[in-house]
Amino acid sequence: MFTVSEISGVKVAQIEGNTIAISSVEDSTDLIGNLYFQGIQKLMIHQRNMAPEFFDLSTGLAGEVLQKFSNYGIQLIITGDFENVKSKSLRDFIRESNRGTLVNFISES
Repeated sequence: MFTVSEISGVKVAQIEGNTIAISSVEDSTDLIGNLYFQGIQKLMIHQRNMAPEFFDLSTGLAGEVLQKFSNYGIQLIITGDFENVKSKSLRDFIRESNRGTLVNFISES
């Protein structure tokens, strides 16, 4: 499901493939448990590996998932096409997240 590398002494996991790894809070809890057990401090995941509901803030999925990552202190890096996001609330959410260090959205250009 993911590969692990070490960068400057920090274990970083990266989700592989095109399957959706997070489509529910339970999925994120299972993933976080696996990462935490292996001592992984960062997860890099592509937009395509997350259910579309994550990016629809009205579902509440993003908030719940990010709270789980925050509780366990695992940094989440989400890569994808965020340059042309139509939703103002999602654009604001991405901007606010990128001001911090725990959750970052990185656009692939």
